[in-house]
Amino acid sequence: MTDREFAALEDRLGLRFKDQTLLKRAMTHSSLSGGNNSIRDLERLEFLGDRVLGLLTAEALWRLYPGYEEGELAPRLNALVRKGTCAEAALFFNIDQYMLLSEWEEQSGGRKKQAILGDVMEALLGALYIDGGFEAARTAYDLFWTPNLKDLSKLHRDAKTTLQEWTQRKKLGTPKYIVTESDGPAHEPDFKIEVRVKGFKSVIGEGHSKREAQKSAAKGFLIREGIWTEGE
Repeated sequence: MTDREFAALEDRLGLRFKDQTLLKRAMTHSSLSGGNNSIRDLERLEFLGDRVLGLLTAEALWRLYPGYEEGELAPRLNALVRKGTCAEAALFFNIDQYMLLSEWEEQSGGRKKQAILGDVMEALLGALYIDGGFEAARTAYDLFWTPNLKDLSKLHRDAKTTLQEWTQRKKLGTPKYIVTESDGPAHEPDFKIEVRVKGFKSVIGEGHSKREAQKSAAKGFLIREGIWTEGE
């Protein structure tokens, strides 16, 4: 990969690295490390980038949702910094075209592996931070994460979590889940669980585990009250 080819990535990012070696180190997968230190370079930059991403996301969520408590912000942060989201960001920046991989990793489809894409994206954020501080890392963040913040943070949505967040905002207390029926063989039980929310008619959900039945009940409640749509 030549400096000119890396320049195309910098164009995509909308900035120029003062230290080009940082960008190359972030793009160099550990499969090329051999006996040198590049594996430590990638992992160290990834370690840093993960923390940079976390802080930028925490700040963004804090500003976007001023009325939310920590318990409501945390799952959204997890959705925004998870490996899959980082891999999506990598593809947005076309990082798959610029990664430096060993021949074996190349042949095994490394350019499309979520784990590799996510790691390299985090390493790139780390390199941006070292090269230009938080504002350089924020430049990349604002291109992908900021415009998609609400949509990406919805990926955290679990019916039980969403219902609990909703009842907290409405000051209705914590939903109560009551087992109303347990049947079937030990290896494949069937549960019916009722979810109760103060001031609302209860809903019953079914599942092969208590957790599955609880989620079913919570989802049924959310759909009935118009908080979720059937397809979510």
